[in-house]
Amino acid sequence: MTIFIQALDFNLWDIIIDGPELPHIISQEGIKTLKPRSSYTDDDRKKVQLNAKAKHVIICALNSNEFNRVSSRATVKEMLDRLEVTYEGTNQVKDAKINMLVREYEMFSMKENENISGMFVRFTNIINSLQSLNKRYTNKLLRSLMTHEMTIKNHEDDEEQDKKKKKVIAFKSSTPDSSDEESDDEMALITRRF
Repeated sequence: MTIFIQALDFNLWDIIIDGPELPHIISQEGIKTLKPRSSYTDDDRKKVQLNAKAKHVIICALNSNEFNRVSSRATVKEMLDRLEVTYEGTNQVKDAKINMLVREYEMFSMKENENISGMFVRFTNIINSLQSLNKRYTNKLLRSLMTHEMTIKNHEDDEEQDKKKKKVIAFKSSTPDSSDEESDDEMALITRRF
């Protein structure tokens, strides 16, 4: 989501994270109130338009239930904060998720009957979940897993090619059909004995 919004307009992401700069008037008593639309300057209109554009981007990404949950919020910052609490939870819930994922990361091992690519996908999912909760790990282990897998695959390919290169030689035996001659010889031997 971050990259999508920044690609549309980098200022939109600033408004979502920091909150909009809506035009205000400070009265003589020192009270800050929203500026009436009729007295907006061009700069004020740009600020309001950026907030509206940011709200539009967020709203278009939501289904009707989520829209109802955040539609009453005045700024896009409030909308995003509400969505964060809904999906990521409070800080306590975030910490519990991080702890669970860190435990999975630290206890990670290959399952029985799991190939390396399946294990890699499972491991990557754990890493991505941790990164979405702002817990980062280096990619050194990921790179070494993929390198190891490539080494194994190359070794298997080499063995398969070696098997194809080997030729099996089978000799055919050819013996003359001497069954008739043998039976004649046996008959002659039997008759001599009588």
